Amino acid sequence: MNDLTQQQLITENVLFRFLVSPQRRIIRHLLLIAFIGIVLYNSASVIANPIVIFVYFILLFYVNMYLLVPKLLFRNKNIEYFLSVISIMVIVAVCGYFFNPFDKGKVLNIPLFSFLTVLLLAASSSIKLFQKGMMDKQLIYELEQSKTNAELEQLKNQINPHFLFNMLNNANVLTKKDPEKASQLLMKLSDLLRYQLYDSAREQVLLTSDIHFLEDFLNLEKVRRDRFDFLISKEGNLSGVLIPPLLLISFVENAVKHNNDAKKPSYVNLYFDVSNDELIFTCINSKPMLKPVNTTGGLGLSNVKRRLELLFPATHTLIIEDGPERYSVTLTIKL
Repeated sequence: MNDLTQQQLITENVLFRFLVSPQRRIIRHLLLIAFIGIVLYNSASVIANPIVIFVYFILLFYVNMYLLVPKLLFRNKNIEYFLSVISIMVIVAVCGYFFNPFDKGKVLNIPLFSFLTVLLLAASSSIKLFQKGMMDKQLIYELEQSKTNAELEQLKNQINPHFLFNMLNNANVLTKKDPEKASQLLMKLSDLLRYQLYDSAREQVLLTSDIHFLEDFLNLEKVRRDRFDFLISKEGNLSGVLIPPLLLISFVENAVKHNNDAKKPSYVNLYFDVSNDELIFTCINSKPMLKPVNTTGGLGLSNVKRRLELLFPATHTLIIEDGPERYSVTLTIKL
């Protein structure tokens, strides 16, 4: 987000709080009354009864703002609202025929007074409509945020059981083949469960913690498979960088899932580069000589793509390269 957009949001937020906040209602009303009073005071030389005009303007302003606009205009009763305004103007014209508050001894200038009445009604209606528009905008934003958070939580909850099921299944297989390796796997799995249950509940986690989580995951795979190797490369200043939890595991899990090869050694290489306020994550995995029947990424990749759209709608790029011997995913996130 650039500085101009941030400044616009700050300005809009201050204006929103002043015009809508109940805590500032008294200040708004006092400013309005003071403004009308100052205008009439400066016009005292041409107004015979400024107090009468002041009371009329205040009553007209508040009757329109708190009665006519909410009861009629907000409920799409436009004809009734228009008739109410006409009725007010007719009553004012009739009263002004007998009593002219502007100049004693003269008949009220109906066009001028009608213009002032319409101007005051338009001003009060505009303020009320603007307040309603700002409140509706805030409500829509809060609903969208609530929907987005609920969807993100649902996606994260879909990822967790899928990942844990795979690990428990691996432990079950190793229990029969190699109990010692199964024991090592279960100990490492306990660390992963701790991350899953506690750290992943936060909105953001340290990138270094997430890398440690991915390293434990790949170590588990290395325990399960003899002809498997992995590399984790880190460049730039990674300390203090925060990312959403469990954002990268789907790419790594997909790489492990689809590179199992009985004919030759397989690998998964992870590269992390933090520079110029960007995180560049690359996951490269070997491809087996015999392609599996199901070559799609499955639920995990679909979920992480959707999470990226929700979390970084305009600040991420995802490039997937599917070559004959390797599969590569490059994710760039603006920090």
